[in-house]
Amino acid sequence: MALSSQPAILVTGATGNVGRKVVSQLLELGMQVRALSRNAETANLPSGTEIVEGDLSAPGALESALTNIEKVFLLCRGYSVAGVPALVQTMTRSVREIVFLSSSAVQDELPVQSNPIARIHHEVERAIRRTKVRWTFLRPGAFAANALTWWAPQLRKGEILRWPYAKAAWAPIHERDIAAVAVRALIESGHDGKTYFLTGGQVLTQEEQLRAIGEASGRTFKFEELSADDARKGMSATMPPFVVDRLLDMWARMVDSPGAISNVVEEITGNPATTFRQWALEHSLEFQPMQEWSER
Repeated sequence: MALSSQPAILVTGATGNVGRKVVSQLLELGMQVRALSRNAETANLPSGTEIVEGDLSAPGALESALTNIEKVFLLCRGYSVAGVPALVQTMTRSVREIVFLSSSAVQDELPVQSNPIARIHHEVERAIRRTKVRWTFLRPGAFAANALTWWAPQLRKGEILRWPYAKAAWAPIHERDIAAVAVRALIESGHDGKTYFLTGGQVLTQEEQLRAIGEASGRTFKFEELSADDARKGMSATMPPFVVDRLLDMWARMVDSPGAISNVVEEITGNPATTFRQWALEHSLEFQPMQEWSER
């Protein structure tokens, strides 16, 4: 595919929960969008998206994707710390602005991040800060969409969710709201050098989140609380051990100290953050019994 000669915004992670929303919202505003995907044929992005194949783990191959790119929405989950300098150096040779989807796990007061999730995002932030490009860092808390990964497989098979820490509470954020803030940072002035902590608009326990999913999907679910040890065994089958340990430690604290809540989504976009209940309504089909879900 011939690349456009007009300046465009490059969206990485374009087929993920947030990246796909960033692409759609930019297109709706009439922006020219180039999306980076490992496989252009299966990307299934909206009409009007310029799709280029590429992989952030091979920054040397990104030169063509960055042609005529002024701004980048950067998402690099799972990327190795060792490769960060080369990736950032490649991008900042030509672009003038980066909006980076970081993590609320990053702690600015720590020069060395003990949390492995925070470490990679912190290293990317540091590398970007050392350049001359304009930047904005987004640090969302827990995604509402985690329920699709963690809970939906169980709930499609039955009415019982076996999970730890029923009373752990935080404000899950809708992927659309993260994208909305990213888009504002990409197209508006006034966001340079800003770090935004993002959450949903309502703190709910995990038990309350499950109830909201049940109400949205017309089903009645029961939360069967697992011990941390039992949960660790099950979760480690699909997640790296360091991620499991981080989640369990965080949820244990959030039983007595609920996660913080932020008003940044409303301040930046002018619209209140979407509630988890609304997110559940929009994704209710994902929580239907296996047969119904598979026949969609």
